[in-house]
Amino acid sequence: MDLDVFARTALPRVERTMAEALERSRTAATEPLHEMMVYHLGLDPGAGGASGKRIRPLLVLLSCGSAVPEPDGWRRALPAAAAVELLHNFSLIHDDIQDASPTRRGRPTVWKRWGIPQAINAGDAMYTLAYRALLDQGAVSGPEIALEAQAVLQETSLALTRGQFLDLDFETRSEVSLEAYWEMIGGKTAALLAACTELGALAAGIEEPRRTAYREFGRSLGLAFQAQDDLLGIWGDESQTGKSTAGDLAAGKKSLPILYGLGRDGEFARRWRAGPVHPDAAAGMAEILETEGARRFTEAQVHARTGEAMHYLEEAEPAGEPGELLAFLANSLIRRRD
Repeated sequence: MDLDVFARTALPRVERTMAEALERSRTAATEPLHEMMVYHLGLDPGAGGASGKRIRPLLVLLSCGSAVPEPDGWRRALPAAAAVELLHNFSLIHDDIQDASPTRRGRPTVWKRWGIPQAINAGDAMYTLAYRALLDQGAVSGPEIALEAQAVLQETSLALTRGQFLDLDFETRSEVSLEAYWEMIGGKTAALLAACTELGALAAGIEEPRRTAYREFGRSLGLAFQAQDDLLGIWGDESQTGKSTAGDLAAGKKSLPILYGLGRDGEFARRWRAGPVHPDAAAGMAEILETEGARRFTEAQVHARTGEAMHYLEEAEPAGEPGELLAFLANSLIRRRD
C-alpha cells in the first residue's frame, strides 16, 4: 500500500468522524452555523479541493498504526485524528480574519462570506467540537488515555495562541531575533504536528520513552516544514506553489531567510529598512539575500531539523507498513517543492 492508497482508505473515515462531531452543533435555529463549518472544512458537496490535504490526521493515524502491532491499528486513533483537524481548522478561520485573507483553497473565506462576527463564532464552535470529539477516544482507548489526550490538546491550543501572538507581534517589531523566530514557529506550526504524533502514540497505548520520541519527531518535523515553507516563499517555483515569490518580501513577513538577511546588516538590511519592498523589486531583493547566504543558511536549517526528526522517528521504533508510510510522509513534507 502506498500513501495515496492509505489516504483514500483512511481519510473518508476521518471526515465521517468530523461530520458526526459537527452534528452536535446542529439545530433548526443554528443550521447556518453548521453550514459555515461544513463549508470551511470542505465537506460540502462540490467542494473540490477545498478540504486541503489532511496532513495532520494522516500523521495521527500513521503514528498510531506504526506503534500498535495489529492490522488496521490506525483505526484506534480516528477520534484523535478528527479532533486535531478540527482544532487546526479553528485556527485557520481565526487566522483568515486576523490576516484579512479573502480566499482560502480557491474560494471565499468564512469571514468574507458570512462576516467577521459570525466567522469568529464558527471558529469558537469548531474549537469546542474538537475537544468534544476527543472525548470519544475514551471509548476506544479507555478514560485515562482520553484524559491524557485532552491535556495534550489543551497544551497545544495554548502553544498555538502563543505562536499566533508572536507572529502578529513580529509585524510591528523592527528587530526580531532568530531565537524568537524558532519560538514563534514552535507554537504556530510545530506544536500541532507534535500533538498529532503524540496523540497517535497515546491512542496506541505505548509507554515512555517511545511516546516522547513520537512527540519530538512531530515537533522537529514541524520546525523543518516551516523553514522549508519560508524557503519556498522566496525561492519556490511559482508554477508549483501557486503563490508569488514576491509575497513574503512585499508583505514584510519576517521569515527565516529574511531574519538571517537582517542579521547580516548588509545591503539587504539597508534596503529593507528603507521602506516597504515593492513586488517589482522582490526578485532583486531575493538575489541579494541569496548572495548574502540566506538561502544556504535556510537550507542548512531545514537539513538540521530534518535530521533531528528522523533521529526521533528511529527512537520511536515505528513498525510495519504504517511506519514506512510515516517516514515517507515526513520526507515528502520536507522535500516538497510546492
